[in-house]
Amino acid sequence: MTPPASSDLTRRQALQLLLASGAATGLVGLIYGGHAMADPTVRIGPAPAYRGRNEVKPLPFSAGKLTGLSEKLITSHHQNNYAGAVKRLNQIQQQLGSLPADAAPYQVGALKREELIATNSMILHELYFGNLGGNGKPSGTAVDMLKVEYGTFEAWDHEFRLGCLSLGGGSGWMILSYDPHNASVHSYWAADHTHSLAGGVPLLVMDMYEHAYQMDYGANAKGYVDAIFQNINWDEVNKRAERARRQVG
Repeated sequence: MTPPASSDLTRRQALQLLLASGAATGLVGLIYGGHAMADPTVRIGPAPAYRGRNEVKPLPFSAGKLTGLSEKLITSHHQNNYAGAVKRLNQIQQQLGSLPADAAPYQVGALKREELIATNSMILHELYFGNLGGNGKPSGTAVDMLKVEYGTFEAWDHEFRLGCLSLGGGSGWMILSYDPHNASVHSYWAADHTHSLAGGVPLLVMDMYEHAYQMDYGANAKGYVDAIFQNINWDEVNKRAERARRQVG
């Protein structure tokens, strides 16, 4: 094909020249977003899903200023369990990106399962730390919504604490979520990182894995739950509730 006289090639003309010369099939694939025309042997760098660039967020409060929870416990929880989940997620995403095109389905499945666990662990830990650092005095939008759903705040409080204690000595989360299906709030029990309300928006997250309290309370899960309630940041919980209502409608 004879090149156009003008030096200003259109996108279509440039592609025609490349195809006619048989050059840089990988580049054509790059222009088209890596679809079937791309040469599978040409690596153009990992896509965002496989870069593993999640970052550890700092604590939103001073680790040594919570009531009934030691600085050592909070720091260890944040640096080891939470940061460990972020690191693990990054490694998993990079491993997924490095799999060959002929990888077996079970290889992908195993990594995708671990990716979900690590992702939810990261997110739930961030929400958990984010709803701490307050004075524990309930008020505001979320509390008003709880009164509508449970009759009284005390009724919700009682059920939520019992749900937490049911997980004591084991693992899991208690999560107060905004339920877009009913436009209401509701508490849910989660045995691990993969249990959640479909479409739900977490408003208040309680970590009931033993690593969250064993250092300070041993097997006394109730003591830990009582301490957490003294440190809930209800302003943050209210912001989440208001944002969820606006976004979901």
